[in-house]
Amino acid sequence: MNRLLRIAGREYAAYVRTIGFWLSICLMPVGLLAAIAAPILMAKSAPTPIVAILDMTQGGYGARLAQALGRTGPEGRPLARIVPSPVRTDSLAGAAAALRPFLSGDLSLPGGGRLDAAVILRPDVGGAAADVWSRNAADHTIEGRVATALSDLLRRERLAKAGIDPKTLQAIDEMAPRVTAYSPKAEHGKVGDREQLQGFIGFGMGILLWMVVLTGAGILLNSVIEEKSSRILEVLLSSASVPEIMGGKILGVAGVTATVLGVWLSIGAVILLKVQSGLAGDLVATLFSKGLLIYFAFYFVGGYLMYATLFVTVGAFCETTREAQTLLGPMMILLSVPMVFMSQAMIHPDAPLLLILSWIPPFTPFLMAARAASDPPLWQVLGTGVLMLITTGLELMVAGRAFRAGALSTARFEPKLFFAGLMGGGE
Repeated sequence: MNRLLRIAGREYAAYVRTIGFWLSICLMPVGLLAAIAAPILMAKSAPTPIVAILDMTQGGYGARLAQALGRTGPEGRPLARIVPSPVRTDSLAGAAAALRPFLSGDLSLPGGGRLDAAVILRPDVGGAAADVWSRNAADHTIEGRVATALSDLLRRERLAKAGIDPKTLQAIDEMAPRVTAYSPKAEHGKVGDREQLQGFIGFGMGILLWMVVLTGAGILLNSVIEEKSSRILEVLLSSASVPEIMGGKILGVAGVTATVLGVWLSIGAVILLKVQSGLAGDLVATLFSKGLLIYFAFYFVGGYLMYATLFVTVGAFCETTREAQTLLGPMMILLSVPMVFMSQAMIHPDAPLLLILSWIPPFTPFLMAARAASDPPLWQVLGTGVLMLITTGLELMVAGRAFRAGALSTARFEPKLFFAGLMGGGE
């Protein structure tokens, strides 16, 4: 045990003492904040689109559509800035041809600036139809807003023709029935923030485990490959057992990732307490309710140990980082499967496919964490947990043989050699 702890301390110190380690800790939260804030800042700083409306109908739809598009949106800005159409024609084909230069930027609007979109309103069976020309073919924002606004106008027009007065129409639009959500799984029956937080926390725990496994994989592979190429592993094997070496490396890297997570979570907790102290209290209360903290810790530790053992074993059979990278490809495909289904596990936790995947050990810790909000039955928790532990135990048994065979081998990675090591043929 003493040798295991010494190896773990050596692994931990080797990474914590480097400048790059602390730089990555400091820069990662900045990158995450930038990724979160960038879409918000871009949405707020994006200029209001300039839209021209050419009305070829006789119902006055153009003025009403301009009023609807010009109203203030959720961000406190107009949905669009409506300008007079730079062309006047009764020909649909002629209007499209005349508007093209303004949309492509070859011609400027009479008041200056380039046109972002043009709406051509033409007569239709329902009253009016719209052809939306946009400068950016990939942006369907204006198209969606025009469709919504025009649909509302036509609906109101038909209801008015049916004899419903405008005041009644306005009253119907303002109707907002009160709907309250209840669940037997909620503490007081009524579904509140804590019940919703439980799902987000489970999803966050799954993502956190995925990040830890991914980070630890690179560290473990590089550590084993470096020590194998420098013959340090052979020296370690002469003075320590294989379980001590593997356990020390896994424990040391676990300490490194725990340090990173500790710093990040501390920064996040401080920010959350400053911005939303009530939400921070709800998070803590949710984690300590119904044994969720133990639930998450069990799958988190079990999942990390399962993958860490696999990466250490594979690293022992690789001579170069290039070989390790080729093996990371299939492992990344394996790790991508739970990422695809975790978000669905929050909404449809009892879907048959998710239930089946939850019983497959490589996916168990991620999907069971994401399914926490649905309070899985105890037999599922115990069953998947025991299966995960059995898989990890079997993995540790065969990994010891494979690790010794791989660490003492100087050949390139070959499946035949790898499976021979697993069966003990390399000893």
